[in-house]
Amino acid sequence: MFRRPVLQVLHQFVRHESEIASSLVLERSLNRVQLLGRVGQDPVMRQVEGKNPVTIFSLATNEMWRSGDSEEYQMGDVSQKTTWHRISVFRPGLRDVAYQYVKKGARIYVEGKVDYGEYMDKNNVRRQATTIIADNIIFLSDQTKEKV
Repeated sequence: MFRRPVLQVLHQFVRHESEIASSLVLERSLNRVQLLGRVGQDPVMRQVEGKNPVTIFSLATNEMWRSGDSEEYQMGDVSQKTTWHRISVFRPGLRDVAYQYVKKGARIYVEGKVDYGEYMDKNNVRRQATTIIADNIIFLSDQTKEKV
C-alpha cells in the first residue's frame, strides 16, 4: 500500500538530484585576444606588496576604413581610428623578456585574455580598468625602417 507512493517520491527525488548535478557541470568558455600593433611607451615593472611583479605597457591598434561610396581609392577617403590597450604581463619568464626587450614604437603581436577590474585613484574615486593579460608576445620586424 505505501510502497508505490514511496517509490514515486524516491524516483522524483533522484531525478531532481541528477538535474541539479548536471546543472553544476562547468561549461567550457573562451576569453582570447589577439592584438597586432605598436608599443606606445617603454614598459614599466610594478610590484604591489605581497604580490608578484607585473610588466605593463600600452599597445596601439589601428582600424582603417574608406568613407563614401566611391569605388576609386583616394587618400582623402580613408579614415583611421586608434585604440589603446593596456597590456599586463604576469608570467615570470615572459614578464622579464617584455620588460627588457619591448620598446616604444616596436611592432609586436600579443595573445592573451581580457580582464576587467576596478581601482581607487589618487582622489579616492573608483575607476574601471580594462587590461589585456598577455601570455604570449611575438616581436615582429620593423618594416618602417629605411634600408641602407
